[in-house]
Amino acid sequence: MSPLLKIRAERDQMSAIERRIADFLLDNAHLLRDYSSQQLANALGISQSSVVKFSQKLGFKGYPDLKYSIGEAVARGGNNDDGETVAASHDNPHTVLAENLWHLKAQAEAETRLINPPEAIDAIAAAITQAGKVFIIGLGEDGIPARAFATRLSMLGILTVHYVDAILMQAGVSAAAPGDVLLVFSEHGRQAALCQISRLFRERVGKVISVTRHTPNPLRAHADASLLVSAHDERRYIEPLLYQSALQHLLDLIFVLSCEASESRRSQLDVNFERMRDLLDT
Repeated sequence: MSPLLKIRAERDQMSAIERRIADFLLDNAHLLRDYSSQQLANALGISQSSVVKFSQKLGFKGYPDLKYSIGEAVARGGNNDDGETVAASHDNPHTVLAENLWHLKAQAEAETRLINPPEAIDAIAAAITQAGKVFIIGLGEDGIPARAFATRLSMLGILTVHYVDAILMQAGVSAAAPGDVLLVFSEHGRQAALCQISRLFRERVGKVISVTRHTPNPLRAHADASLLVSAHDERRYIEPLLYQSALQHLLDLIFVLSCEASESRRSQLDVNFERMRDLLDT
């Protein structure tokens, strides 16, 4: 696993000093061979021990091992682990833009996959497929993937209760029972109303699954399990695209696992597809 990919994935969980080190390494990976741990510490105005501890926290014996691993990742180049955009050989500017965007989306998906362990994904997929009812809510732009995922679960024959209004969801929670699941979509996880709904749902012995960025946030604190998304770019018009792409891939994985876990679910999906086709053809 590329150390730079690991740094990006874990950056949001780091302390302020660790983030300064991480950002320096990501921005200057190709120059790192010229820096000793003391020179790096001096450049950032921190102690040398902070650099050593940072390296060890990532799983390396010390800074020299981390520097060597990053140097190897940069030398490979073809994997684009250094975060630089793809240097497309095509003359068409649209092709260059499209390939660079595709690379950024692939990088966000890889980071997102890294921070969601397979056992956690399996547990969430199992909770959804075994639930009596699955409640789903997302406000604003978060409502778009929430609605699409609710539709897919319904096609599998899973009883889904989807709301786009926090007040209505609070009323709907009164129908929750033990074994039910609540999926809460919130990119930044800060809406007080969603935190309150999650707390009420847990009081009814339901399981709350938050879907947020890979950052500490109040909503995650109210959840039993979390689906996490890592997507970063300095350009404000690009970062939301990376988030949506990585989130969609994560939800697609949950959906596929739900399909493959049950032949009856797949059969129900086929039946519903046929019914929809018949309605469209009439």
